[in-house]
Amino acid sequence: MSAQAQMRALLDQLMGTARDGDETRQRVKFTDERVCKSHLLDCCPHDILAGTRMDLGECTKIHDLALRADYEIASKERDLFFELDAMDHLESFIAECDRRTELAKKRLAETQEEISAEVAAKAEKVHELNEDIGKLLAKAEQLGAEGNVDESQKILMEVEKVRAKKKEAEEEYRNSMPASSFQQQKLRVCEVCSAYLGLHDNDRRLADHFGGKLHLGFIQIREKLDQLRKTVAEKQEKRNQDRLRRREEREREERTGQRSGSRNRDRRRSRSRERRRRRSRSISREKRKSRSKSRERERHRRHRSRSGSHSRGHRRGSRDRTSKHKKEVWTIRK
Repeated sequence: MSAQAQMRALLDQLMGTARDGDETRQRVKFTDERVCKSHLLDCCPHDILAGTRMDLGECTKIHDLALRADYEIASKERDLFFELDAMDHLESFIAECDRRTELAKKRLAETQEEISAEVAAKAEKVHELNEDIGKLLAKAEQLGAEGNVDESQKILMEVEKVRAKKKEAEEEYRNSMPASSFQQQKLRVCEVCSAYLGLHDNDRRLADHFGGKLHLGFIQIREKLDQLRKTVAEKQEKRNQDRLRRREEREREERTGQRSGSRNRDRRRSRSRERRRRRSRSISREKRKSRSKSRERERHRRHRSRSGSHSRGHRRGSRDRTSKHKKEVWTIRK
């Protein structure tokens, strides 16, 4: 890769797809299904194991440092939960590696000379000490490369102690079996990367293995998987708690709404009863007024009736007296 291309990739990684102000430059968004979510989280096995004997080649999904930068910017504002996709990817990959490890163990058990359980335990102890030596040497080399010479020297002193233990373990193993059998290379499968390790491997071979890119890459993948599992569990727990809280709030609002509705119904019923009472009182007052008016009209009618009878009787008596007087006058004249 040219210096210009390296600079362009670095700018993409730092600033994302819109680093030049042109948001249409990259048509594929990091949320696209075609984008590798493990790459966005910097844990895709295709990237980590590139250049090793287990190089997986190019990933079937899109890898772009600019998209990773876009994701890192967006993830600060909202939770995208891409950890679940990456966890599923790594779990599938590690499961396949573990399956190959078990198959390699079975092949070794079929091809290597069968030994007793006691001898096998002693051989296992030598393998474990070899592993400790390889890890310590790899760590010492890393510290030395970083310029931490004092710490590197301390690690090398520990290596010498482990070598002494290994020498004793090898002596016990040699004394427990025939010399011809001891000279045969006893292999073991690495539990981390499924590579073969020999019982008689020298320190350089052990350091190259445990400090090699393949072994360290598998350690990185397995550690990232453990981290993703923890993160996913925490986020799922948080989601469940948020969901439970929202449900409780919704139920509380519904209960509050029911109580409010009940109070409103009671108020409506009370207002309705009050209106009925007022209407009843109004009707009663109208009836009383109507009856009072009827009685008043009846009294007035009876009064007028009595007055008319008295007037007619007075006029009748007056006419009778006039008629009698006329008769008397007419009698006198005769």
